[in-house]
Amino acid sequence: MFLQYLSGNSVKCLRGDVVEEIMIGVDLFSGAGGMSLGATLAGIDVRFAIEMDCNAAATCALNHPHTTIINKDISKIKEVDIPSKKGGTILFGGPPCQGFSTSNQRTRNIVNRDNWLFLEFMRIAKMLKPDWIILENVRGLAETANGLFLKHILKEFEDSGYFTTKWLLNAVDFGVPQKRSRLFIIGSKHGITPKIPVPTHSKHVTVNEAIADMPEIPNGASISKMPYKTQPKSEYARVMRADLNESPNHLVTRNSSVIIKRYKHVPQGGNWQDIPDKLMRNYKDPRMCHTGIYHRLRYDEPSVVIGNYRKNMLIHPAQDRGLSVREAARLQSFPDWYEFKGSIGFQQQQVGNAVPPLLAKAVFKVLLSLT
Repeated sequence: MFLQYLSGNSVKCLRGDVVEEIMIGVDLFSGAGGMSLGATLAGIDVRFAIEMDCNAAATCALNHPHTTIINKDISKIKEVDIPSKKGGTILFGGPPCQGFSTSNQRTRNIVNRDNWLFLEFMRIAKMLKPDWIILENVRGLAETANGLFLKHILKEFEDSGYFTTKWLLNAVDFGVPQKRSRLFIIGSKHGITPKIPVPTHSKHVTVNEAIADMPEIPNGASISKMPYKTQPKSEYARVMRADLNESPNHLVTRNSSVIIKRYKHVPQGGNWQDIPDKLMRNYKDPRMCHTGIYHRLRYDEPSVVIGNYRKNMLIHPAQDRGLSVREAARLQSFPDWYEFKGSIGFQQQQVGNAVPPLLAKAVFKVLLSLT
């Protein structure tokens, strides 16, 4: 067993049984491992992660070699053997949230099967009986079906013997260069009421501070590893780079010439409304477009939500192209050594779906301070 953690500019390892009282973690619906990374950075030994998607599981396995990755449908998991430790155990994860997203009105209802996967999360919780439970999701979970799902989850926690606390946190307040609100439902087996994490960054990290040192790359770039363009432009970039000379995942969707022409009309902070009507004729009614479509990021502000950034056509602040996987990962607070596996589409999905590691770290640090 070994535990990786970030200390200054380096990744260090503690091996064997040197740390006996460390908390053991289990990550459900782990995706690419954003929450696992946050837990590890906080000081938790993440022993198991369950993820059905093979590409996300491969990413998690590559970057978390100390964790046993179970690449299965969670409904097929009947047993997980967790050794007991003085530090206790924590179960965490984010059941698929697309059905709860406020931008997804089509499947925000009780008939969407994926909206009920939190029941599998709670089934594992009842099996393991951990000291702590963290269920993470989008803020829309509290609004979907008039709050039905949130009420159901809180009752499941209560019926399982857990005292619950709800936190709505914005990643930008914890050093992530992105405005991204997430809902955390915290369950304590021992009746503890944790205090909400105190924001660590009153001065928010901007897009420029996050990605200004990234290489200039063309539309459709397909070379994964590339050297940096400049020295780090900020403390944030310095920490993300550590001592690397190059970084992976500099892949960009190849957009058509029509799309590129549209990009050229959008200023920083603008969106599809800045594009001439003659270039939007393939849309049945451009006025029905979401405000996040064809949004060009501003250098002087944190990013908007990095969700399905390929579908939303998020535009680089200064270059007429979409974001690279690496740039999106930087805006999610993944360090540059963290490599994503699979084709470009799968990599983009993994980054967009992830919980920002620095946000997750802030949550785990509060709970660790109470053990």
